[in-house]
Amino acid sequence: MVKIKHLIQNCKKQDRKAQEQLYRIYASKLFGVCLKYSDNYQQAEDNLQDGFLTIFEKIYQFKDQGSFEGWMKRILINTCLQKYRKQKVYEISNEDQLEQEEVEIETEDLSVDFLLECVQSLPSRYRQVFNLYVMDDYSHKEIAEFLNISEGTSKSNLARARKALKEKIEKGQNIQNSAQSS
Repeated sequence: MVKIKHLIQNCKKQDRKAQEQLYRIYASKLFGVCLKYSDNYQQAEDNLQDGFLTIFEKIYQFKDQGSFEGWMKRILINTCLQKYRKQKVYEISNEDQLEQEEVEIETEDLSVDFLLECVQSLPSRYRQVFNLYVMDDYSHKEIAEFLNISEGTSKSNLARARKALKEKIEKGQNIQNSAQSS
């Protein structure tokens, strides 16, 4: 396998073959990131392509400090979220009015596919915040900066995402229980 550092150096020289190799190595793994932050498969494909264009354009900024894959992941997340920033799809919330109710979700006996389908079916503004906070471990402060919203809006959208997920999961469990008892 070609050394990644060597590929990075060649990509910095705008070597098309090195760019193609780098794409082949990371595209499938990073496509999962795009799926999490996109409304559908086609949009995820577009975001992956746009993200890689940005990666190749800005690769000279990578200074061999930290994870190269992490650096690329952050660019792809930003690429996906740029569309949402422009759309202003986030609900603005007053932090004083936030309900900080912890939502517990029972996920035992549920397939990963069903859980992913539930997350993917959330409205974009909830899914983005949920993925950033729960799946990628960003703070509400970082999410607010990413999405150009307040921390309160981030917290509110996370709470609403969890509530919506709980309802979807419970509905799915009820359907599953009804099918088993028939």
